[in-house]
Amino acid sequence: MKYLVSVIDDTAGLATPDEMAAITAFNDRLEADGHWVFAGGLAEPSSATVIDNRGEEALFTDGPFVESKEYLAGFWIIEAADLDAALELAAEGSKRCNRKVEVRPFRDSREPARTTGDDST
Repeated sequence: MKYLVSVIDDTAGLATPDEMAAITAFNDRLEADGHWVFAGGLAEPSSATVIDNRGEEALFTDGPFVESKEYLAGFWIIEAADLDAALELAAEGSKRCNRKVEVRPFRDSREPARTTGDDST
């Protein structure tokens, strides 16, 4: 099963050289052990553009979707046997990058999307 491990940061600074070395070693281990799918770091939230094309025409807004102290700084997409294995890997990733992480499983693409009847989300 695939999991998204989101890296949460509250600073605009990049990883230190020691953190980058630890992240690289962790990435190498994920790849060697067959857990690696993809990973990436993201630019600062101020570089984001939000697009809402639910109306008559697309609305483009500079900046992040939500103003927040914390933001998505990067992510791993990993393959793990189950949630427990994914959480164990994510805990190591959190330690290596020195930041909080959030783990979410990918939904089965054959599973119908949940609908609330509310178009405001």
